[in-house]
Amino acid sequence: MIWGILLLIAALAYGIWLFNRLVHDRNTVLAAWSDIDVQLKRRHDLIPKLVDAVKAYASYEQATLTQVTELRVAAEVVSGPGATAKAEAALNNALMKIFALGEAYPDLKANTQFLDLQNEISDVEGYIQYARRYYNGAVKALNVRVESFPSNLVAGLFRFRQAEYFDWPSGEGRS
Repeated sequence: MIWGILLLIAALAYGIWLFNRLVHDRNTVLAAWSDIDVQLKRRHDLIPKLVDAVKAYASYEQATLTQVTELRVAAEVVSGPGATAKAEAALNNALMKIFALGEAYPDLKANTQFLDLQNEISDVEGYIQYARRYYNGAVKALNVRVESFPSNLVAGLFRFRQAEYFDWPSGEGRS
């Protein structure tokens, strides 16, 4: 009888420990996603300044500048890793077009504001990469715990779900 009670207490304690680990892992994923959001906001805040810097030198490229502005707005309203990755990939491609304008307009390439903004965006993209790796590591830890026995029993009981990985657009950043 006493062994049964001790076994029940041990199982209950282990279940509580598993639940707390799942909560910890879920909160780590949420905090890591928040870090990505902060860096994406920093990147989005730099884009209007970049567009303004380019306008003065590349007035014939209005369609490219408008596209970047529209894609920035679209990227700010999406949520979740999958939708964010798609929106950021489109924005990234449009930004590459703007940076390529530096080659077509030598005066723009020599403009210190343009170069500074290009460097700032590149730095932010490095921070995004760091935050993405941390986030994806946190997602992996949560997903393994949600799928593994016996923690999957506790996860199912309390409706813990797997998190979605965040894939940053390929060809990211410039050297």
